[in-house]
Amino acid sequence: MSETAVKAPGVPDAGRWKALVFIALAQLMVVLDATIVNIALPSAQQDLGISDGNRQWVVTAYALAFGGLLLFGGRIADLWGRKRTFVTGLAGFAVASALGGAATNEAMMFGSRALQGVFGALLAPAALSLLAVMFTDAKERAKAFGIYGAIAGGGGAVGLILGGFLTEYLNWRWTFFVNIPFAIVAAAGAYLVIREPQGGRNRSPLDIPGVILSTLGLVSLVYGFTRAESNGWSDGLTVGMFVAAAVLLLAFVIVESRVKAPLLPLRVITERNRGGIYLSLGLAIIAMFGLFLFLTYYLQVVKGYTPVKTGFAFLPMIAGMITGSTQIGTRLMTRVAPRLLMGPGFLVAAVGMLLLTQLEINTSYAGVLLPGMLLLGLGMGTAFMPAMSMATMGVEARDAGVASAMVNTSQQVGGAIGTALLNTIAASATTSYVADHIGGATSRSQQQLVQLQGQVQGYTSAIWFAVGILVAAAVIALTFINAGRPGGTTVTGSAAGDGAEDELPVPVVAH
Repeated sequence: MSETAVKAPGVPDAGRWKALVFIALAQLMVVLDATIVNIALPSAQQDLGISDGNRQWVVTAYALAFGGLLLFGGRIADLWGRKRTFVTGLAGFAVASALGGAATNEAMMFGSRALQGVFGALLAPAALSLLAVMFTDAKERAKAFGIYGAIAGGGGAVGLILGGFLTEYLNWRWTFFVNIPFAIVAAAGAYLVIREPQGGRNRSPLDIPGVILSTLGLVSLVYGFTRAESNGWSDGLTVGMFVAAAVLLLAFVIVESRVKAPLLPLRVITERNRGGIYLSLGLAIIAMFGLFLFLTYYLQVVKGYTPVKTGFAFLPMIAGMITGSTQIGTRLMTRVAPRLLMGPGFLVAAVGMLLLTQLEINTSYAGVLLPGMLLLGLGMGTAFMPAMSMATMGVEARDAGVASAMVNTSQQVGGAIGTALLNTIAASATTSYVADHIGGATSRSQQQLVQLQGQVQGYTSAIWFAVGILVAAAVIALTFINAGRPGGTTVTGSAAGDGAEDELPVPVVAH
């Protein structure tokens, strides 16, 4: 590590805004990767001869490694140093991406995706915790997390555009190779400009039982949901995975409450504000990930859009997210309590989602899709920004990595649940609609029409569920999160149940 890697505590880092550029670039790369590969999957499947039964592993291998190892990655960042973990994660992600782009068979593809997940689990919590310890002034923190929140929310949609371009005009392999320049620039910049505050490391010995239980528990949970999507909820192995996840995660909580140096100190999640954020954010991601999937299929299969045109159709959502996060969220974060941004933000997003329940085969893009996506983006951007900031506010520097990992874990697990749960609801509604209406279709064209109507019926049924999930996220944000605006408001009571007053001042990180 360079001599300039560490700065004295209590002194704002002069290079923090330059550091934000490289941290944001790395976050964009990770978020892009989650959706960019989905667009390229059909082409990659054909080239590498991957069977329909196995193709889900291109997505699942990444999700399992990423989701399962996030807590471990966050703890490594606290133990090893966030800058070092961040740069190592970037380098590893670039190598794994090169292997994916050069894949010659399905085993090489699945292995590279799992490896991307491993290094992503190092990279993501290190990035967020670096922001937490570098930006300690309330107004600056609001600005920094506004930018970060916009990227975290809008990056997935950017991935759809980029994935469409690369797949349509170059080759699916470029959806992997594109990560390499991102990673090189971010790693070089981070190495040169990031100076981590002194005294922020947690040098306690690693909690090995906690690592094993949390990793196996999260992997079982994520795999249970991804398997439910393809094999059904009553499948023996699916049910077994959910039971195993419940047992392992319960054992993890018991172990964490008793060991001297826990992987996840329970103080991180039992504080009511952070607990409320992890829960409401996870629910919002469930709703959002499912919607991305349905709108992609609706635009391409039902409306006949090309991959590039589909990507561009998502632009209003991106614009809404960036506006909500950097203009509304950032400007109001230091003036109003976070719950008054998150609750209404999720409700505005729910109204946008409600508009999208009106989808039909011939629905006008300008009349329904455009306003629906704009409202959804505005609401999510406004809510994400304080959520990202509050998730690490008030934590001791030694817990910043693992608190950041919990944000990413709620997003990863929420994404896996959202894709599986809403897909299952949509498939069931489609099957039911087609069974009820196919009898009246006499010609081939009428049967195709019924099939398309069935698909749209499935999407709208699932979107209704997503509306309910967003309303639930809003209720949780408004009731659980009771912190005042950054700047010294005191809130009473904590989820730990001690009845003490918790001071939430301007978030100067403890050393």
